[in-house]
Amino acid sequence: MANPEHSRTVAAAREKRDIFLARAAAAGNSAAFAELVALYRRRVAALGMSFFKNQSDTEDFVQDVFIKAYTKLATFRGDSLFSTWLTRIAYNTAVNSIKRRKEYLPIADENALFDLDWTPEERQLRRITVEAVREAMAELPKRFAMCLDMYFFYDMAYSEICEVIGLPMNTVKSHIFRAKKILREKLADIV
Repeated sequence: MANPEHSRTVAAAREKRDIFLARAAAAGNSAAFAELVALYRRRVAALGMSFFKNQSDTEDFVQDVFIKAYTKLATFRGDSLFSTWLTRIAYNTAVNSIKRRKEYLPIADENALFDLDWTPEERQLRRITVEAVREAMAELPKRFAMCLDMYFFYDMAYSEICEVIGLPMNTVKSHIFRAKKILREKLADIV
């Protein structure tokens, strides 16, 4: 079982590191910014892939997010975690791009959902299940799907989701509750 005290210590150290790097990067230290990119590139890319579903658009998205983050570093005050601040920039960038395209395709990287030790039958069953979930999520209202995606696939806390999408806590909780209820009904025969 994980030691909660150790987890808090690690999180506090990570937060201090991020604040230090963000301030150094804002002061012009390109190595500090490069380290932030290295630390958070995968997270931003995963969010991009969940929206765009292709490598080319995701790579463009990642570049856009880090360019925006770099230009806005001076606005990072440390009131929230750097990861939350960056995710908000990424989320807004993705939503604005999607609004221009008029589409939203939720669910994180599908490859992360498969175990390498599974039999071909288990993998096929999992693929069918994932596809059913993907189809059911595509039918959810966009605001429900986005909240659910962040909660389950990016393991974000309610408070982080609130900061990222700018909705009150009760609204986020309600969206997630309603989305889960709708999915349970739609997937009752499969799961």
